[in-house]
Amino acid sequence: MLSDQPDFVIVGSGLAALVFGALMARAGRSVRVLEAHEHAGGFAHTFEAGGFRFNAQLHYVWNCGEGYSVNRVLRRLGLVDEVRFVEYDRLGFDHMRMPGHALDIPGDPALLKERLAALFPGERRALAAFVDEVFATADELDRLPTPTSARRLLPRIHRFRRVLRYRRATLQDVFDRFHLPLPAQTLLALQWPDFLLPPARLSFFAWVMLFVGYCRGAYYPERHFEHVIDALVRTIEAGGGEVCLRQRVIDFVFEGERMVGVRAEAVDDRGIGAGEITTHRGRAVVCNMDPRAAAELIGLQRFSPALRRRLDYAYSPSNFVAYLGVEGLDLRALGFGRHNLFHTDEPDLNRAFDRMYREGDYRRPSFALTTPSLLTDDPSDRPPGTEIIELLTVADFDRFQHLRNSNIKAYNARKREVFGAMLAVIEREYIPDLSKRICFKMLGSPTTNVRYCLAPRGNSYGADMTPEAIGPGRLDHRSSIPGLYFCNASAGYGGFAGTFWTGARLFEELSGEVILDHGEGS
Repeated sequence: MLSDQPDFVIVGSGLAALVFGALMARAGRSVRVLEAHEHAGGFAHTFEAGGFRFNAQLHYVWNCGEGYSVNRVLRRLGLVDEVRFVEYDRLGFDHMRMPGHALDIPGDPALLKERLAALFPGERRALAAFVDEVFATADELDRLPTPTSARRLLPRIHRFRRVLRYRRATLQDVFDRFHLPLPAQTLLALQWPDFLLPPARLSFFAWVMLFVGYCRGAYYPERHFEHVIDALVRTIEAGGGEVCLRQRVIDFVFEGERMVGVRAEAVDDRGIGAGEITTHRGRAVVCNMDPRAAAELIGLQRFSPALRRRLDYAYSPSNFVAYLGVEGLDLRALGFGRHNLFHTDEPDLNRAFDRMYREGDYRRPSFALTTPSLLTDDPSDRPPGTEIIELLTVADFDRFQHLRNSNIKAYNARKREVFGAMLAVIEREYIPDLSKRICFKMLGSPTTNVRYCLAPRGNSYGADMTPEAIGPGRLDHRSSIPGLYFCNASAGYGGFAGTFWTGARLFEELSGEVILDHGEGS
């Protein structure tokens, strides 16, 4: 049991917080993690239903190869041999499908250029130039000094001409710059559910980091994502730390201007308060809950004007997920394996996004399909003789919240309607009679993200990944309040690799130890 005043009180147990807490515990510092949910992990948590074990949001990950950020963190934690990853098919880790065209994205950029040239021979030079520019931009971003500042960047600015050129660019801007044909744009950007933004709104840098990251290696945990979370929790506990579940933080404690702790209310599995309130003091508070929501609870007047401006970010869109258990199917015989499927019925992804997100029209859906049970040989996530399929697309929070609050039958009918639109495409194109093989189904809407992950407006990635939100002006760990540090997807970066980086970066800042590669001048 910890002393009454650990070194760090951590609010929330999302992946960034668990990485930070595990690193600090491994370094001999005392940590106490407070989590409102019944499971640790935030969006990375795993839940059981109908005999199946589903991860809430994660499907595949990157930066897990030797020397990359996830690998560096796991090596520092002594977990690199325990938490292992299976690599996706390097000849085609993402299968992109649209009417009249198909492209399997390989890890090799030269092979990617060959496949694009075969599909669009008249655009060979433009497509090759675009792919070269993407990988050259990724190299510049890799070499960018962290933290980035004008003082560190200016002396070597000639080495970062693409960073300067595209700092305010969307993916669509760069497509247009290289005059790519629309079908090629669609095939290259069909990973859009990984961002929940269309090309016209998505930061080119965000797309490059993820696209090239997956080309360098797309992975799935050998023992599923639940094992990753459990390993981080065990590391915290082995270092004498605590991960306290069903503890919802309701207030922050100050002594003068300095934050010294939090007050938490015990809640049940439904999030209903049990009445018991405890105070947790620490030498510092690390906030993994959404920074804007935390700031509103703390009181915005306590933050500096500059920090209040940074807190005024737009949330990312939300999502719709279908968790399916199926039986009597040989998915490999139907062409599935260690890859994901991305499909669109609408050839213009900007239009497809607007139809679904802004208009609520799913008659020509665009979505992702993944098969976790085919990605590893560990069958512990399902009953014998069954497989798991998961579907993901975008959804508007306001629309689903209104239905849920006003008419629960209409809300459930709407979920079935969205699922039915995707199911019709899958049965038509990929898995005939899938509906007859479904033995378990659970549908998650944007309000599900609020309930189980405490995500404001159901956001899936914290702050929106538009050009305005990606770059030096983005919120980071600094809160402007002594004793308080942010450690969250909106105060760093989202996704598995992004939150590993965010947690490790805060550990570096507070411990003085270097784990990550910080580019030139690191």
